[in-house]
Amino acid sequence: MEVLGTGTGGKPSAGIRKPAFLCLVIFSVAIALTACGFSLGGSDTLDIDGSSTVFPITEAIVEEFGHSLGGSARITVGISGTGGGFQKFCNGETDISNASRPIKPIEVERCARSGVEFIEIPIAVDGITVVVNPENVFVQCLTLQDLQIMWSPESEEKIDRWNQVREEWPDKELLLFGPGVDSGTFDYFTSAVNGKSQASRGDFIASERDDVLVQGISGEKSSLGYFGFSFFEENQDILRAVAIDHGSGSGCVAPTRETIKNDTYHPLSRPLFIYINKEKAQEPYVNKFVRFHLSEVSQRLMAEVGYVEFSEEVYELVLARFDKGITGTLFGGSDPAEGSVIEVLSINQ
Repeated sequence: MEVLGTGTGGKPSAGIRKPAFLCLVIFSVAIALTACGFSLGGSDTLDIDGSSTVFPITEAIVEEFGHSLGGSARITVGISGTGGGFQKFCNGETDISNASRPIKPIEVERCARSGVEFIEIPIAVDGITVVVNPENVFVQCLTLQDLQIMWSPESEEKIDRWNQVREEWPDKELLLFGPGVDSGTFDYFTSAVNGKSQASRGDFIASERDDVLVQGISGEKSSLGYFGFSFFEENQDILRAVAIDHGSGSGCVAPTRETIKNDTYHPLSRPLFIYINKEKAQEPYVNKFVRFHLSEVSQRLMAEVGYVEFSEEVYELVLARFDKGITGTLFGGSDPAEGSVIEVLSINQ
């Protein structure tokens, strides 16, 4: 296995501080198919980029795919954030784009202008997890209003102490960490909390790399941040998750595999996706990789790396869409379908 590195590709908005320890990473794996007698039949390179949240899933699947098949073809996996990944994907630079949110209308248009048709595949469920330093013992549950006070654009350079959020909390600095503006997690969180994608204060410490956020929050006693559930599970010895009360009368709900899957951890549960270039999907190697991605083996791997897999019926519906080569978006664009993932897929076969 060969490990290389890729850039993060994030472009911070004005006022966002980038930590000094932010590093550049590219992940690339050499895999051979000849041992199975499988002919590449075309390009021997599969290029994947996009979401840092989806990256652990892809990393695990790529490694298992290589162990299963053996050989010499190359898979490269970059972490440019969902937005940065879509930019490369719609320019025809990558074969698969990892996304922690559905594709936006402007990205659909960009792909269309470049002649890139895509197949949209939901792969797992995630819960955006709000975390604090373990030494913070006063925050056990946050309402959506609390999160709005912390993260709204109007709070920039105004709300910087914990007691400004709630009077009973201590007069201590509020140090915020979050994904960069190219991140699908940033898009989803700002939409769920502030009512509009990208609506956020700019004076927080941002990174497209979730491990960088983990390091920052675990090292600052007065910090708070958010990222995907799997990164919390992996680092729960140095972080503490905060329950969320979204105001429906259900009270404070902590992020767990069960609450994320049944959507009681609302509104911060969300589906994760991969988008496949339809033309590249005709390549035998890409086609085989996507099928492996939807297999029972991959579903087990998703659970192992901290994500919540869909029901088997969802993967069967998704595979049927892939077999038919159905392009376009059901979950994004200018007119996203309403309903659960399985409801949307069942209606639109």
